[in-house]
Amino acid sequence: MAVPKKKTSVSRKGLRRAGQHHKLYAKSVVKCATTGEFALPHRVSPAGWYKGVKVFETRAEKAARLEEEAGETAE
Repeated sequence: MAVPKKKTSVSRKGLRRAGQHHKLYAKSVVKCATTGEFALPHRVSPAGWYKGVKVFETRAEKAARLEEEAGETAE
């Protein structure tokens, strides 16, 4: 039978027990008002919107923009 070599300290025991709380609560997901996509609250949506403001450009948008600019310069 396995026997611990040293006594588990109160703080270590508390840290071990504290790690269980994240399993109890599911993450709440909200729908983005601009795009309708699901995202975590108070986070930027996958489409790059936050509170109705475009924060960053997605890879697909950037590729489309670069392709469009390349087509304009070729003409």
